[in-house]
Amino acid sequence: MYGNSHPLATLRETFLDAVQVSLDFFKVLVPIIIGMKILTELDWIRYLALPLEPVMHLTGLPADLGIAWATGIMVNFYSALIVFVGLLPGLPPLTTEQTTTLAVMMLIAHSIPAEGRVAAQCGVSFLWQAVIRLTVAILGGIIVHSSCQAFGWLDTPARVVFTPSPDVNLLWWGIGEVRNLASIFCIIFAVMVLQRLLRYFKVADLAGRALAPALRTLGMRPAAATTMIVGVMTGIVYASGIILKEVRSGELSRHDVFSCMTLMGLAHAIIEDTCLMLLIGAHIGGIFFLRLALAFGTCALLNALYVRFRREDARPDANEVS
Repeated sequence: MYGNSHPLATLRETFLDAVQVSLDFFKVLVPIIIGMKILTELDWIRYLALPLEPVMHLTGLPADLGIAWATGIMVNFYSALIVFVGLLPGLPPLTTEQTTTLAVMMLIAHSIPAEGRVAAQCGVSFLWQAVIRLTVAILGGIIVHSSCQAFGWLDTPARVVFTPSPDVNLLWWGIGEVRNLASIFCIIFAVMVLQRLLRYFKVADLAGRALAPALRTLGMRPAAATTMIVGVMTGIVYASGIILKEVRSGELSRHDVFSCMTLMGLAHAIIEDTCLMLLIGAHIGGIFFLRLALAFGTCALLNALYVRFRREDARPDANEVS
């Protein structure tokens, strides 16, 4: 698709790129998946929830829900939802405010070990990504709780319609994880093919020019437009496949990558994840609009700080001038 390359040759090249990128990610993901399964089976996740009790109180949530959020932070969404449903019989009836608060926090900060290591593969600090996501998640929870309390919003009983699937043994768990990894590869390959098509038909260039003002505010150049859109619509792992390839080719700067990974960390898989949170009775205003606002606002603030400090570093020292 580039130049005079034959389509089959380009498809083969894209397939090999997807294999290489997927293998790089699987080296990181597989040990984390196994480690998190061990922690879950030993029921050690609940101990990770103990430091979250003050946060639960600050955001108006029962302390026991810290176990659900801790599961989401360390493992994934689906495990957190299963824990959440399991906790419901022992909790007082939850309001829509409470489920929205928890949902916003889980949407912003989940799968930190796995997604953080994927971000690190692209050259972004694991620690800083974790700190940013956890901080913004708590801020989001406080905003939902305080605004609802101030204006009397979302005080109706939550309608929880999510029901977990029955527990499975280790064999079926292993088969399921292998299927998940195969799905990740297929999606990475499909995303890479889509990216090449978009570039071939100049759609990526048009999107970059159209979004240039917004991208500058967020700290990204037009070259990052396609990657950012893919990440927000799908997920970190899939978009990171593109980022990793473009980092190696030198098409994205370090600041492009940081801004892109930060935005995607705060708001990715925006359709799928939003639909999941609707199943536990969360309100669309918090889990979609507030989440996007926090993601774009955080990235704009971080970029403004980056630009300011870069100018300060570039300013000549007064003694040198004299």
